[in-house]
Amino acid sequence: MLQSIASTGSFAAAARASGLAPSALTYRVRQIEDALDVLLFDRRSRQARLTEAGTELLREGARLLADIDAVANRVKRVATGWEPQFTIAVDSVVDGAAVMELCDAFFRLHPPTRLRLRAEVLSGTLEALASGQADLALGAVIAAGTATGLQREPLGSLRFVFAVAPHHPLAHAPEPLSDDAIRPHRAVAVADSIQRGDGLTIGLLAGQDVFTVAGMPAKVDAQIRGLGVGFLPTCLAQPYLDTGRLVVKRVERPEHRIPLSYAWRKSDRPARGRALQWWLTQLHRPVTRAALLGERRRG
Repeated sequence: MLQSIASTGSFAAAARASGLAPSALTYRVRQIEDALDVLLFDRRSRQARLTEAGTELLREGARLLADIDAVANRVKRVATGWEPQFTIAVDSVVDGAAVMELCDAFFRLHPPTRLRLRAEVLSGTLEALASGQADLALGAVIAAGTATGLQREPLGSLRFVFAVAPHHPLAHAPEPLSDDAIRPHRAVAVADSIQRGDGLTIGLLAGQDVFTVAGMPAKVDAQIRGLGVGFLPTCLAQPYLDTGRLVVKRVERPEHRIPLSYAWRKSDRPARGRALQWWLTQLHRPVTRAALLGERRRG
């Protein structure tokens, strides 16, 4: 109604276009003005001109109407089986670029589902899923007996190498490195993002000084700077090994490999949500799982 008045420049012309009596349209405008306690139109001339307040209301009103239409469309599409929101807990060892490529493919479907990613580490990845804060977990470390109420499939296994900066004292130490040789040097560890209970620790030695960082990218950066040593996933370390910014050292301990999974919660509903179904379909493909573990970078 306001747009019609502004476009025609006349209450009478807008009334004719709307099929209303001029008095009825004028009354409706007065109701809005009284409710807001502002003048929307300057009536001092023969032509109805929007005031600054009227211009702002028209602009915001158009945006709100568009939002209402968008919400209505989302509601209609959600009724077809799409989840309103889908949250994925992503462990810091998972390749971020591969996750973003999957998100891009998902958005190309124009689903009504709002996607949310949670950055997690170690036990926190599985906890986010089990506590209902996530619908899907990527890169979860699942110990025996911890998957109650969850369904899981193998994502693959990560091979770890013991890496140090070329200027670190251990870079020139004789191999294989014993635990006694490693213990005097600071280790870089990733903080477990679990909120309750004890977190996982991997590869740390009793009595060793520890520098704790927030995620795997920060751990790589710290070790490149020589701030500490430790095991790194080969997929993340390889680019820096290739350029000499990190050096692999053989150790006496057995080769470090960790099996990872992707998991989702069991449901009483007979059919899965369409967003979950789409992601599980992608994860069923070996090439997708390999990309998430950074294997294409080595290939």
